[in-house]
Amino acid sequence: MNTPNADFFAQFDNERLVAADKAHYMHGYHVFDDHRENGSLNIAAGNGAYIYDTAGTRYLDAVGGMWCTNIGLGREEMAEAIADQVRRLAYSNPFCDMANVTAIELCEKLAELAPGDLDHVFLTTGGSTAVDTAYRLVQYYQNCRGKPEKKHVITRINAYHGSTFLTMSLGGKAADRPAEFDFLKDRIHHISCPNPYRAPQGMDEAQFLDFLVNEFEDKILTLGADRVAAFLAEPIMGSGGVIIPPAGYHKRMWEVCQRHDVLYISDEVVTSFGRLGAFFASEDVFGVVPDIITTAKGLTSGYLPLGACIFSERIWKVIGEPGKGRCFSHGFTYSGHPVSCVSALKNIEIIQRENLLAHVDDVGTYLEERLATLADLPLVGSVRCKKLMACVEFVADKASKALFPDELNIGEQIHLRAQKRGLLVRPIVHLNVMSPPLTITRAQVDEIVDTLREAILETAADLQRSGDYAGN
Repeated sequence: MNTPNADFFAQFDNERLVAADKAHYMHGYHVFDDHRENGSLNIAAGNGAYIYDTAGTRYLDAVGGMWCTNIGLGREEMAEAIADQVRRLAYSNPFCDMANVTAIELCEKLAELAPGDLDHVFLTTGGSTAVDTAYRLVQYYQNCRGKPEKKHVITRINAYHGSTFLTMSLGGKAADRPAEFDFLKDRIHHISCPNPYRAPQGMDEAQFLDFLVNEFEDKILTLGADRVAAFLAEPIMGSGGVIIPPAGYHKRMWEVCQRHDVLYISDEVVTSFGRLGAFFASEDVFGVVPDIITTAKGLTSGYLPLGACIFSERIWKVIGEPGKGRCFSHGFTYSGHPVSCVSALKNIEIIQRENLLAHVDDVGTYLEERLATLADLPLVGSVRCKKLMACVEFVADKASKALFPDELNIGEQIHLRAQKRGLLVRPIVHLNVMSPPLTITRAQVDEIVDTLREAILETAADLQRSGDYAGN
């Protein structure tokens, strides 16, 4: 990994790039007015946990790209593995009776790493298409079982499961549901977000857990267990604010699923491949072996697009029953892409060889401890951190937990003050979310926390001067 020098950055015509970006590039989650006025932070290079804009300014990327740059940027051995595969086989048809060597080897490896009898893999192009595939697999499975009415799926308020039409409908974030978009409503149901910080007044964590589990079972019984197909849940809710559920939540929700013949889908697009110190968090962290796991992001550490839907032997036996002549008519041109698959295999090799899971356990615990020191600062209502998933929630009043008006965009204000100090965190209205690379050091953790502290204090002082914050 080489740090870019001044000559590298001299090649960029920043004025032209800004103009071209504004004129032609529609971003994901494009904020029209802001982009028209302010443009973008245009990134030109990356090295480890740092990225560089086209002017050569360096930033510590505490966001980890988009929860995904797990092994860090600029790995020479990854570049070599990708280039070698391009020379050998750049593409191969993934449909029907065609396969390629790297896809086969990756599926074998994923079956080895996944918990329980999750031995079967459908490769996709990313997290959204992995969840989309899981949903279609559930429909297919229930039809194959002779249960055509068992199609309802239960998910949660504040969940994020992707940005396709289907997966955005499965998600439950209010900010992802602007009036200008339409969403599927039939057969999709949302229950409470398992956020202890926002539990109903007077409930302790144990009572809140009972409330959540009872609500889930009541929803199944209200809809009819013969009509509910699956429960879809992130082990820790990522974009919804790094929501860490009460202890025992997933095990008890899984037990409800077992009682009512409901499939348990664990959306590990964010939590898998080391972010919580395990290849898969469902069993190793939360004690649950789901029926289906979806994964992406850290699967290749963001080097190339790839996702996977991993499912159980029980499902496989039903859908692939001999003599039925069935075809799972679902697929993507770029699923099982040989170059993406080789990047995933190299990524897993690096994680294992460098013992990054143990490193996450150590440095993630340090991040938890250091971020907790921000809790007494003005504006800070809640600090949530589990290994290398973290969030700071900002409030106008600590006692009541009242939020600032959305239009104040408090998370963005703090993010921008951190950015000018060389730190990138992800602003989501009232939140700053972090998911740094697994390779992050203790010194870099200190840099994150110290810089964020300065940004919060500066923001609080400015808001008091403007009259937008009374202090507490």
